Amino acid sequence: MAHLSGRTIGLDGVIDQQENYRKSGFELAHRNVRYGGSVDCAPPTDARLRRIDASVIDAVSGYDAPFFPASRQAFLRPWLTPTATRSGFALIDGGDLAGYGIIRQCREGYQIGPLFAETPADADLLFRALASQANDGPVYLDPPEPNGAATAPAERYAMTPVFETARMYKGAAPELPLARIFGITTFELG
Repeated sequence: MAHLSGRTIGLDGVIDQQENYRKSGFELAHRNVRYGGSVDCAPPTDARLRRIDASVIDAVSGYDAPFFPASRQAFLRPWLTPTATRSGFALIDGGDLAGYGIIRQCREGYQIGPLFAETPADADLLFRALASQANDGPVYLDPPEPNGAATAPAERYAMTPVFETARMYKGAAPELPLARIFGITTFELG
């Protein structure tokens, strides 16, 4: 904490530790609720969907910038690069990026994150494209609670709350476009 003095520090605190974080000067910004379950949806056929590959990584990185309070270019290039356990889709509408999402295999099932989109309909389309990659495994999504529309895909596909954290900051909370955040990247990275 001494090393970070004078900087804004953010964390996603589990319920049992939130009072300890408050004692250390962290203030609640909002909750993130993890939804999980088996999702039954066919892959959408929409010409605006494009698998994320090297040809769109720079555009997706640019689109990502408002969603995080500092540059995360060093993180994004490997995160966006497809692997055997991680892939993503970009939504390109009229030549402009209207959202993107990543799905990755985790210990049990698949985690979607981030899921950033211009509209709830765009987010639903991306969610279906991503969830259809889960090979019948459980799917998890971590929407920020202030964006009520962010829970719609989870509820529409019968996912249920399984875990929650409190997004807390010590210092000034960053201004983030929560209305366009339908799933955070990870609890560890925001």
